[in-house]
Amino acid sequence: MSLSPPRPERPPVEPTAEVPPESLTRPADPIVLSCRALRVWYGTALALRDISIDIPRNQITALIGPSGCGKSTLLRCFNRMNDLINGARMDGEIRFDGQVISGPDIDKVSLRRRIGMVFQKPNPFPKSIYNNVAWGARINGYRGDMDVLVERSLRRAALWDEVKNKLDRSGLDLSGGQQQRLCIARTLAVEPEVILMDEPCSALDPISTARVEDLMDDLKKDYTIVIVTHNMQQARRVSDMTACLMLDDSSTEGHRTGILAEFSPTNLLFTNPKDKRTEAYITGRIG
Repeated sequence: MSLSPPRPERPPVEPTAEVPPESLTRPADPIVLSCRALRVWYGTALALRDISIDIPRNQITALIGPSGCGKSTLLRCFNRMNDLINGARMDGEIRFDGQVISGPDIDKVSLRRRIGMVFQKPNPFPKSIYNNVAWGARINGYRGDMDVLVERSLRRAALWDEVKNKLDRSGLDLSGGQQQRLCIARTLAVEPEVILMDEPCSALDPISTARVEDLMDDLKKDYTIVIVTHNMQQARRVSDMTACLMLDDSSTEGHRTGILAEFSPTNLLFTNPKDKRTEAYITGRIG
């Protein structure tokens, strides 16, 4: 099944007393990704149990929790990257822009164009900076002006001024922080709607981390971002919503199963958590 294009926004409406002006720019559906009763297995091991969550459009949602609780597994469900892992399977329902994407007949290539991913370790190709950015667009049949696309993507990734005079140099020659922003530019070049980031700053120094965080804040005007992070200070700085995943203490099957303990606005989760497990994790009593 091919992934249908995004649903068109409602046509403009003249402001009236009944229609406040700010509502004219809101998308018809504020939720871009959602899952219901999601379960994920690796072989016979249940990795995630009964996850239900709604990811809001044009916001940054952080996934936090102790190691092994399934944060990256959940992230990879949103663009079906787990399908590339031998023995991985899932049930439950995932929707993207209202369309079910968890079935076996979904066009995964089309899905991954619309839901891009930035990995933990910067992974530029052994190609020039220019060709790193252009690569995805080329293989997807982009027919526009490639020079314009490359420049626009590098500008949006806050990298253009640093590389504009050396586009023919290898992307591997860049610093770690620059490489990560190059990978973000490569993702932006295929014009996704959602960007998934799996600990994108864990291998970066503080200055590079700050640049990537500033970039995320700027990008959410046009994209929805979901980020996995072990850095709770980072989650507090950059995210609008935070989901805290925990290990299921009731599991008796001899393996670790992740569950959703709490999902709420970031400022509320960190200042007034509703779940005792969330409070124990963010205060460092468990980790």
